[in-house]
Amino acid sequence: MSGRLTTHVLDLSQGTPAAGVAVQLRRLKEGAAELLCEAVTNRDGRLDTPLLEGAEMEAGSYELLFMAGDYFRKRATGEPVSCFFEHIPIRFNIGSPAEHYHVPLLMAPGGYSTYRGS
Repeated sequence: MSGRLTTHVLDLSQGTPAAGVAVQLRRLKEGAAELLCEAVTNRDGRLDTPLLEGAEMEAGSYELLFMAGDYFRKRATGEPVSCFFEHIPIRFNIGSPAEHYHVPLLMAPGGYSTYRGS
């Protein structure tokens, strides 16, 4: 089985998957951040395909950038939305390209949490 990189976003303020969150993936190398792909979460808060898989998986440093401010403003129901985190960057390392790397994000307008999932 080849390696892959996936993510899942949950809206803790609603207790639901976060649909419609724009996500960017960058490879960090020698002080530069190369944009590899952009995607938007589906109704389950997941992406329809892995961010990386198979031969695309390389050992190295990466950043996922979640557009939290845009998501919370779109979700607003007439009340002013104060979102402390406009963008949520998560930097991580891929050490073994053959493994599955899953990066869940639990977010609310005033905070977030993440971990390496399975």
